[in-house]
Amino acid sequence: MHKRLLSLVLVIAVILVVAGCGSNNTKSPAANESATGNATATATNAGSEAASGPIVLKDAKGEVKLDKPAQKVVVLEWTFTEDIIALGMQPVGNADNENYKVWVTGEAPLDAGVTDVGTRGEPNLETIAALKPDLIIANTDSHEAIYEQLKGIAPTLIFGLYPPEGQGDQYTMMEDIFKTIAAAVGKTAEGDKVLADLDAHYADAKTKLAAAGKEGLNYVLTQAYSYQNAATMRLFTDNSLAVQTLDRIGLKNDWKPEAFEAYGFSTSTVEALPAVQDTNLIYIVQKDDDIFSNELKDNSVWKGLTFVKEKRTFGLGSATWVFGGPVSSKVIVDEVVNSLTK
Repeated sequence: MHKRLLSLVLVIAVILVVAGCGSNNTKSPAANESATGNATATATNAGSEAASGPIVLKDAKGEVKLDKPAQKVVVLEWTFTEDIIALGMQPVGNADNENYKVWVTGEAPLDAGVTDVGTRGEPNLETIAALKPDLIIANTDSHEAIYEQLKGIAPTLIFGLYPPEGQGDQYTMMEDIFKTIAAAVGKTAEGDKVLADLDAHYADAKTKLAAAGKEGLNYVLTQAYSYQNAATMRLFTDNSLAVQTLDRIGLKNDWKPEAFEAYGFSTSTVEALPAVQDTNLIYIVQKDDDIFSNELKDNSVWKGLTFVKEKRTFGLGSATWVFGGPVSSKVIVDEVVNSLTK
């Protein structure tokens, strides 16, 4: 298995007790404060809307009060980094810059001057404190143990990404978190525009699919990879961000697990696919870890599937990030529409 994806899977396995899919921590580059980066980020972020009086925000712990909109933000989870960038800002500090640039869509680029504060699972508290942030944004899956320490450095928003069964879906949570972050940095109007533009993008995508005769297409979505020389697949469920995104352009997910999957996917093998072989397969693989061209190339189960024989398999770009924010949802839609209509 490709080293980057293996690192992703192993850390996610620890966090999720399966195989993101929450936070993945692969490498921990040395975290050194960049004075140039701080100056750049502060200048970029200075355009935040003026707010009259304190801002009261809600996160996974309750309420967080800011005296004014935050400009110097340290972010410890990539989804929230993407949110900050979507709002026209850059964080002063971010966890695991190198792998953010590998995995998260290039449409939410991280500036070169942003200080790397260590891995998402084990951020460097001294580096964070040296940046003198006025806000830290953290993730409940990774940062509960250091939450009090983070609060001692700066006001801290901490969010979960995966609602329990019966308490909503990942897409609704993504929107709510994005709106909260927008309010925290004084960019509510910008945030509303991002979401409105995304809704318009969905409407345009539906028109393109209809024109191509793909309106209301049934599908199963998988992120596939090799693990210990075996072909492994994440099959995404209705509560996932990716499926909820594709719902908004009229596509219909056919993967229905027997039990609720809190993190939005079932981890399985090719043996699960005969049950859904009459649908269409949409897949994400790394170019150098393509199980369909390698491990499954001569597999009799794979070769016998209806969607394989009828060539109804559709690949997405390897950098399609299915655990992000509004920008990632836009990219998911673009990749799917392009693959289905070319």
